[in-house]
Amino acid sequence: MSSVTIAHATDHGHPIGWRRWLYSTNHKDIGTMYLIFALIMLFLGGGSAMVIRAELFMPGIQLVEPDLYNNLVTNHALIMIFGAVMPAAAGLANWMIPLMIGAPDMALPRMNNLSFWILPAAATMLLLSFVVPFFPGGGSQINTGWTIYPPLSVQVGMSMDFLIFAIHLLGMSSVLASINIIVTLFNMRAPGMSLMQMPIFCWTWLVTAFLLILVVPVLAGAVTMLLFDRHFGTSFFNAAGGGDPVLFQHLFWFFGHPEVYILLLPSIGVLAQVIPAFSRKPLFGRPSMIGAMIAVASIGMVVWAHHQYTVGMSLAAVTYFMIGTILISIPVGLMIFNFIATMWRGAMTFETPMLFAVAIVLMFTFGGLSGVMLAVIPADMQYHDSMFVVAHFHYVLLPGALFGLYAGVFYWLPKWTGNMYDEKMGKIFFWTNVIGFNITFFPQHFLGLAGMPRRIVDYNVMFTEFNVISSVGAFVFGLSHLILLYIVIKTMKGGEQASNRPWEGARGLEWQLSSPPEFHSWNEPPKELELEDR
Repeated sequence: MSSVTIAHATDHGHPIGWRRWLYSTNHKDIGTMYLIFALIMLFLGGGSAMVIRAELFMPGIQLVEPDLYNNLVTNHALIMIFGAVMPAAAGLANWMIPLMIGAPDMALPRMNNLSFWILPAAATMLLLSFVVPFFPGGGSQINTGWTIYPPLSVQVGMSMDFLIFAIHLLGMSSVLASINIIVTLFNMRAPGMSLMQMPIFCWTWLVTAFLLILVVPVLAGAVTMLLFDRHFGTSFFNAAGGGDPVLFQHLFWFFGHPEVYILLLPSIGVLAQVIPAFSRKPLFGRPSMIGAMIAVASIGMVVWAHHQYTVGMSLAAVTYFMIGTILISIPVGLMIFNFIATMWRGAMTFETPMLFAVAIVLMFTFGGLSGVMLAVIPADMQYHDSMFVVAHFHYVLLPGALFGLYAGVFYWLPKWTGNMYDEKMGKIFFWTNVIGFNITFFPQHFLGLAGMPRRIVDYNVMFTEFNVISSVGAFVFGLSHLILLYIVIKTMKGGEQASNRPWEGARGLEWQLSSPPEFHSWNEPPKELELEDR
């Protein structure tokens, strides 16, 4: 490249234009790319969900053939989990962790670039797995659901190979990002900041990163064995050759259950920033919060088979998994209690991030209670593979993961863009989103209890009314995200300039530190805070 070309491509040694993004080792740029990627995937995954709900609006087959319906169900889950929630959480981590611990950047900036750019390649593979069957000779569609259980996944055509490749790439991206986060948090904290003085958001990411490194290789091993069964004549999971399909279920859920906490914990970290800020109080029970997160991650690693009560395990095994699962509710309940105690008698104001935080505490608790119902073996025998399970995990994952990310985006958007977002539009988004969500998923509890199976394209006419309500809610919920897109684009383009501490003077209330902020032991009470009402 000539010196003239280099001069045009750089600005004082920094790449500009497309090179700035392609070659970026800046944690803020990479965080922004993660968030934009996640937003695109959110609309793709949400679009597939709206097609599913449109099909289920009335009994009978209206819009899509059964195979295509099953393919949509599979892709909706994979896109939302691996394409939307995990990259969005990684975007928050990239943006905020160096700023919170006083580091100049992430510890391994080039690896940071690589871990992002693997994602578009993985997403391409994931989308190809969806479209390949539509071409001549493309084989059958993926009709397995996101769990890709054999023997179905051994029989599916070429699209399953694309999906296995996509899972490998997504896993590589996650593990690289996790290594980067762990090294950054251990090695690049500001002088004087101990591990126990790190913000809770950083702690949630430390636990999440360790979880990812422990469980993603297990999923990679499972899908590699599946690939060998498909193409190299092995019989790991093929019962006809002496294999065991249930082995795949154990390997998958050893990844799949900790994955739930991988999705939840970053949003818990966001709540630990948002709730104290809008309650004007320090977080209640900070050391217990850290302990609870470690306990949730540890117990979550050893209760995977509560997803498999119906496969014929021994009584001793299912009893162990039942008790372990119920025990998880103790540290989770402790975290919820800490958030409520933080809000208690605080000088609360209800800007959009705080509205989402309060909604999360309420709805995630409800999802946790239905989880305790599912943990009990005799009850789960009835609920298993019904719409009740769909309602339960959406009440856990949407408030617990997605709404937490929304709270983080609204909380930090002024910091990222330098502009305040439109608060009125933020509140409109919140209410349409939360009301649409509850109209969508609350009726599904009743459908499941009445016996409607999940992942089925057609259903008995007795389930019509609740499905109509659910589908109407889904359209409201899905379309509300256009408001989010509008708010983000409008804030990026300009608007009222944000101050250095944008939430300090919310609603005329201001906290003033009586002395300059400094690191202090969390075993001692924090510096006295004074409330001044203007």
